[in-house]
Amino acid sequence: MTAGAPALCLTVAGSDSGGGAGIQADLKTMMALGVHGMSVLTAVTAQNSLGVHGVWELPPEAVTAQYRAVADDIGVGAVKTGMLSSAALVETVAGLLAATAAPAVVDPVGVSKHGDPLLAASALDAVRRELLPRATVATPNLDEVTQLTGVDVRDEDGMRRAADAILGYGPRWALIKGGHLAAHGDEAVDLLTDGSEQLWLRAPRYDNRHTHGTGCTLASAIAAGLAKGQAVPEAVTAAKEYVTGAIAAGFSLGGGIGPVDHAWRQR
Repeated sequence: MTAGAPALCLTVAGSDSGGGAGIQADLKTMMALGVHGMSVLTAVTAQNSLGVHGVWELPPEAVTAQYRAVADDIGVGAVKTGMLSSAALVETVAGLLAATAAPAVVDPVGVSKHGDPLLAASALDAVRRELLPRATVATPNLDEVTQLTGVDVRDEDGMRRAADAILGYGPRWALIKGGHLAAHGDEAVDLLTDGSEQLWLRAPRYDNRHTHGTGCTLASAIAAGLAKGQAVPEAVTAAKEYVTGAIAAGFSLGGGIGPVDHAWRQR
């Protein structure tokens, strides 16, 4: 990296035509945090504030060509993965990560904010077997935890069990996102652990329905921190602060669920 140039961060994810999640949210987050964002597109979605209306997956060779074009010429300081809708794409991206020395944040996207499926059931085993072992940090929400491990989280003890189950698939760190857990009342509580160290991250739960893109934004913010050389606990703590502010500033867009505000610090 040239002296004075920003850190480099690569997102491997799907496109959200409404601009609130996916590649669009990732690149906005990276820019807001002072990192140069680059992208590998895995799928195109027809998506708005009301839901996902269509998905068109790119072939593995197109994903590989995009990734190699960036990594071989520009280089990457960290990689974030998001929507990988099929087993073929999961296996392709896992192989690319295996050949990359940079840290990887794996957001095992299973469903959209509106409940639309974004990961084929047949791909779950590939996520467990191929992708999670490549992760520096895995960032499942509670629905994704259940999909991947069968653990039904209802309290903080459940979050611990979920983290242990996710770590059993091989990532160095697990971040269990408990933002939807009713037991936490007016707090949004996440658990970061590597199996020995535990860090509970607590923030106010804002009464704001406009939270589209929360998971993408958090994972990208973590990757941005890692690209800048931060240790995992430092990167996750900073990312939690950033996404909490973005949720608080989330705004109405269209007739459904609006996005978090990636530019909240600049407004």
